[in-house]
Amino acid sequence: MNLSHIRNIGICAHIDAGKTTVSERILYYTGKNYKMGEVHEGTATMDFLQEEQERGITIQSAATTCPWELRGIRYQINLIDTPGHVDFTIEVERSMRVLDGAVAVFDGKEGVEAQSETVWRQADRYRVPRICFINKMDKIGADWDFSFKSIKERLGANGVAVQLPIGRGHDLQGIIDLVTMKAYYFKSEELGAVVEEKEIPADMKDVAELYRHELIEAATHFDDALLEKVLHEQPVNENEIRAAIRKGTVTRQCYPVFCGAALRNVGVQKLLDGVIDYLPAPTDLPDMVGMNPRDTNEKIVRRLNESDPFSALVFKVVADQHGDLTYMRIYSGSVKKGSRVLNSNNGKREILSRMFEMHAQNRIPLEESGAGRIIAVVGLKDSITGDTLCDADNPVLLEKMTFPEPVISMSIEPKTAEDKRKLGDALTTIRREDPSFRSNYDEETGQTIISGMGELHLEIIKNKLVRDMKINVEVGKPRVSYREAITGSAEYVRGKFVKQTGGRGQFGDCTINIEPFTKEQAKEAELDFEGNVAFENKVVGGSIPKEFIPSVESGVRATAASGVMAGYPLINIKVTLVDGSFHPVDSSQVAFEQAGRLALIDAVNKARPTLLEPIMKLVVTTPEDYIGSVTGDISSRRGMIVNTEERGNTRLITAEVPLSELFGYSTALRSMSQGRASSVMEPLDYRPLPPNLVKEVTAGKA
Repeated sequence: MNLSHIRNIGICAHIDAGKTTVSERILYYTGKNYKMGEVHEGTATMDFLQEEQERGITIQSAATTCPWELRGIRYQINLIDTPGHVDFTIEVERSMRVLDGAVAVFDGKEGVEAQSETVWRQADRYRVPRICFINKMDKIGADWDFSFKSIKERLGANGVAVQLPIGRGHDLQGIIDLVTMKAYYFKSEELGAVVEEKEIPADMKDVAELYRHELIEAATHFDDALLEKVLHEQPVNENEIRAAIRKGTVTRQCYPVFCGAALRNVGVQKLLDGVIDYLPAPTDLPDMVGMNPRDTNEKIVRRLNESDPFSALVFKVVADQHGDLTYMRIYSGSVKKGSRVLNSNNGKREILSRMFEMHAQNRIPLEESGAGRIIAVVGLKDSITGDTLCDADNPVLLEKMTFPEPVISMSIEPKTAEDKRKLGDALTTIRREDPSFRSNYDEETGQTIISGMGELHLEIIKNKLVRDMKINVEVGKPRVSYREAITGSAEYVRGKFVKQTGGRGQFGDCTINIEPFTKEQAKEAELDFEGNVAFENKVVGGSIPKEFIPSVESGVRATAASGVMAGYPLINIKVTLVDGSFHPVDSSQVAFEQAGRLALIDAVNKARPTLLEPIMKLVVTTPEDYIGSVTGDISSRRGMIVNTEERGNTRLITAEVPLSELFGYSTALRSMSQGRASSVMEPLDYRPLPPNLVKEVTAGKA
């Protein structure tokens, strides 16, 4: 297929905006499914996990490929449906990294919500062009004008209306296309599959003319020839408007806004036309720029064609009883089933035993695939999310993804020796599938600690272990993942490791400075900030031989990762190695690692250590009657109210609250509002814990 006829898109939104319902309608209208799946009935194709069907939410992103014909040309849409719940934000993150475009779905009554802002920022980070779909226009209280304005005001996005709804709530009848200036009605008895084109209703002609004028004015910003025509008052045709808006969308200078009601089957076909008309094909995007694995300062360009050397990015790994299923996006070249490729992140060779085009959990075998495609392969042993696969003779390293740090943890204990043996393998499997999940073994308590993005995230993992992997485990209460930090600095702190055990001894001696440090400072100083720790070598005169300096760094980083005060990771520090000494016979890498460890522990204790706690951004939607109770409760949880917004007879309260105070919050909120208030939260940042609570937490760890 011609690459310009392919669209790699994702559907993303706030939880419950109707993403999966939109995906199901797309599958039905493109002929991929003969029957519509419904989220509320647990029959959605894209929500195929048992947990997803029971809860009615999306937990993992699902990929599919479907055809669409527009103006006589057949296109292929590679579609990824992503979760809306903040606990599974990693699924959105990795999908955004490999997509060419996205459809951002909004609730027609709520407009832009808290999680809408998060996914919008993720799309910004990976420079993904978007179109907007204001869904649920059939909902009571749906308000097109309010939702459209919220895109402009809350996201700061240049939204351009290309459609208007005809009616709203129960009176929603169809949509007006502002490009063709026609009205479209979707026959409910045909499940919306039959679309009738009519003239715009007389009572809406004026408002449609007004919005069309704004659309053409917006289009003139992206096309000089169109601007000339408008200035000379010459007629403008549909194709010229589409071409200009497409330019603005691909360069992320504007975002076309569509509307409809997926559950009522209104507007989805026109949204698909919009995907083809405005979102970029792989050929519309700039060439992929990677690095030389041997010299990261050297840039390497990979063009999107099948004659360039093969390169692809792994963006998802799913464990399967027949071997891991690895999803990847091919950026250049082509690859055949059974090919040997290089993982340029770890230098290992991999074999692509089998290749598939995916339709949710169903697989269609492929013999060969090329640039611009999203496929799944079986046979990779040593590749994880974010790794680059490439031609062994032409290695390249593509930009990796950023993964959020876990904010919550809980202990987990196997019930029998057999369960203990199975648990280690199971946690390794889950870690490979989900980069936002961590697990480690606590030597002191003999417990395994698992960490994730929220209570729901850990609950899903627990269910996976018990139900899918058949491992009996006892689970402790969720706990907050604190971070250690320093508030001051310490200079010339010595770490000396000397051990005499008859025969050859051990000798390592180093002196370090330590200071608080941020990611921005590390960027300016061009220092590696892995694990939020920067290390700089300023040893002169060979007081420590060169071969032992990486050992000091290794000791420092390992100690920072396991913590000094209370066993939590130590972050935002810079360690400078300034001096040391060595023994010509007894010095070794192990000794200098231990010296680095001792120096860091001493330096941290001298640099006024403290604990940082995760702060969550909490957004509560509550009827006016309960606003006093809700705000009072937030204050009692050490929360700070940042903003209160009116939306009809409800209030939106935005607050910043420590995570430790929010366990079980949704239950408490329901009881204080008779079930009428709702909340969403997402990680914001880490802030110092009050001194009295630092003592409490460290005493608990001791």
